[in-house]
Order: sequence, then structure tokens, then C-alpha cells
Amino acid sequence: MEGHVPGVGRVLVLVLCIAGIWSAYITQGVLQETVSTKRFGPDGKRFEHLSFLNLAQNVVCLFWSFIMIKLWSRSSAGHAPWWSYWSAGITNTIGPAMGIEALKYISYPAQVLAKSSKMIPVMLMGTLVYGIKYTFPEYVCTLLVAGGVSAFALLKTSSKTISKLARPNAPLGYGLCFLNLAFDGFTNATQDSLTARYPKTSAWDIMLGMNLWGTIYNMVYMFGWPHGSGYEAIRFCKQHPEAAWDIFVYCLCGAVGQNFIFLTISRFGSLANTTITTTRKFVSIVVSSLLSGNPLSKKQWGSVFMVFSGLSYQIYLKWRKLQRLQRKKPM
Repeated sequence: MEGHVPGVGRVLVLVLCIAGIWSAYITQGVLQETVSTKRFGPDGKRFEHLSFLNLAQNVVCLFWSFIMIKLWSRSSAGHAPWWSYWSAGITNTIGPAMGIEALKYISYPAQVLAKSSKMIPVMLMGTLVYGIKYTFPEYVCTLLVAGGVSAFALLKTSSKTISKLARPNAPLGYGLCFLNLAFDGFTNATQDSLTARYPKTSAWDIMLGMNLWGTIYNMVYMFGWPHGSGYEAIRFCKQHPEAAWDIFVYCLCGAVGQNFIFLTISRFGSLANTTITTTRKFVSIVVSSLLSGNPLSKKQWGSVFMVFSGLSYQIYLKWRKLQRLQRKKPM
């Protein structure tokens, strides 16, 4: 698909993808932090039901993907059936919920760093369970990321940042983030399995199936009994329309961001997407530090650079591997 957009047009599409992913997810990150830390209204109440963000995101993305399929999809033949997403839907519901809940216990920059260390559980599982042997540079990447995240976690957080958290508890917050990564790993593996079995399955099909089951599970969890947390969340949004608006824009940003991610992968490949999303995470930390009042010490910034040095090196290794594979292809 890379030959579809020649010359200047291709560069303009890439710039559009970068701008779309950065603006959507940086805005979403700011809103996520706002909803999780802000005190709303004259009564100064916090929005405690952060899992409701996942339900709202599921509903918006469900409708968004349905509209996209109706507009662009020509046939449903050969696509993965909707019921086949049920198991991935469970982990895709629990994992992100843990990631969002972590914001009650650790700062947004700490959460972003922790969730950037996905390679650590992947390599541990690969080595211990499947006996996969990794190269020395891959271990260097992992050590840089693991060392940076560990150093950031052990360094003292500013009192201003701690005061904004609902219930400061670093071990619990980081634990939730790493459980989020573990569940994400299962979700990604299941999605890969489905696309292998049903090659005609599009990104929109996956988005629809995952969000359909996510909506079902979250609705049962939040509204399945008389005193479910969903009722409290709705009541809070009615009393504080500002929170409701923040949640709606948060969900919209997620749906728009997915659009640009799919466009990037289809036009430029997964490596370009990884590069854009990784740099976006770094910018999100900078924005959080400058705009949201989460000051980082020099040592914490050193930890941030350590993590993103490891991630950047990993991207370079992937690029070099891709170049070697392309040179081996017959002309």
C-alpha cells in the first residue's frame, strides 16, 4: 500500500498522521489527568468512577467503527464473526480499567512511563515460557527501559503532584500498570490470532468487535445491580456538566486517534506508527509537567530520557532489521 501516495502527497499524509495522533492522544492524556485529579464544582468533589471512562470510550468507539464500516466496507464475507472477540474483550476491558485506576495512586507521567515498558513482560514471558533467545542490543533496550522506570518510581515525587492524587500509593499504582500490560499482551495475541484465521478482517472490524464486548462487560459491571458504580457516575455527570463534557471529548479523541493510527499503519507500516506513538508519549509527559502542574526533578527527567533512549534504540533496531529483510528480497 506504500506506493499509493507518491512524492509530496505521501509526505503530507505522513504529516497529517503525526498531527492527528499527537493532537488526539495528547489532548486525551490531558483530559484523562484532568478527570482523575480535578475537583469539580463548588463542593470540590472528585470523579471517583474512573472505570466509567472505559465504558464511555467503548460506546463512542463502537458507534464510530460501525459508521466507518457502513461507509467504507464493501463486504463482511470472510471477516471474524462478532462473537469471536469475547475472550479478548474480557482482557481489553480489565486491562485499560487497571491503567486508568492507577491514576488514583501515581501521577500521569509515572503511568505513561510504566505503560511504555511493554517490552519487559514480553521478553520475560518469551525467555522463561517459550525459551526465546534475544540479542544483546535487545537486552540493552530492556535494561534502559526497566532501569528508567525503576529509578523514576524510587525517586521522591514532588509534594504538589502527590497532593493532586486521590490516594497516593506508588506500589499499587505501578502494580496496576504492569497488570494492564499483561492483559494487553493477551489481547494483542488474541487479535493477531483472529486476523490470521480471518485474513479479510479489517481494523474497523476489530474495533467494532472489541468495543461491542467491552460495552457489554462494562455495562454489566457498572449497571448490573441496583447500586452499581455506573449510576453514581451518571449522577455525578448530571451534577457536574463540565466533567461530562471532558469525558465526551476524551472519548472522541480516542476514536479520532484510532483513525489516524489505522491510516498510518496502512500507508507507512507499523514501524512508523510505533515511532509516532512513542514520541507522542514523551511529549505527553512534557505537556503534563508544564500545563498540568506535575513538576519533575532533574533526576526524574534523567529517568524519562533513559526510558525513551531505550525505546528509541528499539525502534532503530526494528528499522535496521526491516532494511536487511528488504535487501534480501529478490528484485
